[in-house]
Amino acid sequence: MGSLPHIVEDCMGVLQVFSDGSINRCSLTDINFNIPVIDDGSVGFKDITFDKKHKLSLRLYKPKSTNQDSKLPVVFYFHGGGFCVGSHVWPNCHNCCIRLSSGLQALVVSPDYRLAPEHKLPAAIDDAVSAVEWLQREASGESTNNCDAWIGGTADFDRVFILGDSSGGNMAHHLAVRLATGSIKPAPIRVRGFVLLAPFFGGAERTKSEEGPCEALLSLEILDRFWRLSMPVGETRDHPMVNPFGPNSPNLEKVALDPILVIVGGNELLKDRVESYWRKLKDLGKKIEYVEFEGEQHGFLTNDPYSEVSNEALQVIKRFMTENSN
Repeated sequence: MGSLPHIVEDCMGVLQVFSDGSINRCSLTDINFNIPVIDDGSVGFKDITFDKKHKLSLRLYKPKSTNQDSKLPVVFYFHGGGFCVGSHVWPNCHNCCIRLSSGLQALVVSPDYRLAPEHKLPAAIDDAVSAVEWLQREASGESTNNCDAWIGGTADFDRVFILGDSSGGNMAHHLAVRLATGSIKPAPIRVRGFVLLAPFFGGAERTKSEEGPCEALLSLEILDRFWRLSMPVGETRDHPMVNPFGPNSPNLEKVALDPILVIVGGNELLKDRVESYWRKLKDLGKKIEYVEFEGEQHGFLTNDPYSEVSNEALQVIKRFMTENSN
């Protein structure tokens, strides 16, 4: 008799991969988040299917009290989770989007995307493109989702910003490149800038911060596991979707990237990699800003969006949006 399948990869109990290749994902009701939903009633939200083929939904957030004479910018929020876990319905993501919508006075679009290992990269990035295409249909009046009361007359399609946290930040980078190289035609919307919150990048060579002390919710072992599960089969951490400056990554010197803001915590394992990303793009002459919050760990804005430091980060994002809206 053969032995029973055993766990070979365990992502915090939320995702388990077994020796026979089978996969177990916890349902939303099975996960103990221990995170209260914070809803002061200032923001309304609704769920919409944006990709019927892959059964993908997004959550749309809109401030209830707005200036009737002015339209609201649109902010995409791509959640983190190492490309393997996470959802727009998780309470930490939901709380963060409510805070972004109220604090930035913006329409926030929070899409889900296909997760690894069932759907390895570039599936997540392709789904991010699909979410942008959904907004394009809304802007052109081709929507069948009946979102007119939420978007029509309210959204300023000339002021779209793409924000991503962790793996979502990685996705935001690749969206920026695709838009700048013309593989995505943005019209009739206009993307003004990108906000990358500790983008999840990797590389074959370790950085000093990666080899430093573990964070409360993150370790080098977890980072490596996420990459093993999400990378295309047979690839290394220098794959272009993992390492934007790897040996086979596209040369961005002549790519006219839109403005980028990168935010990272000073105690993050990813700090050195994020700082290196900023320096390399800055050396190439790109319009990119780097803001580091001393002592903070990974996901501080998403996991505690009403903290003092998150309020500071929100003001940085708001300033960035204002500066790049004209």
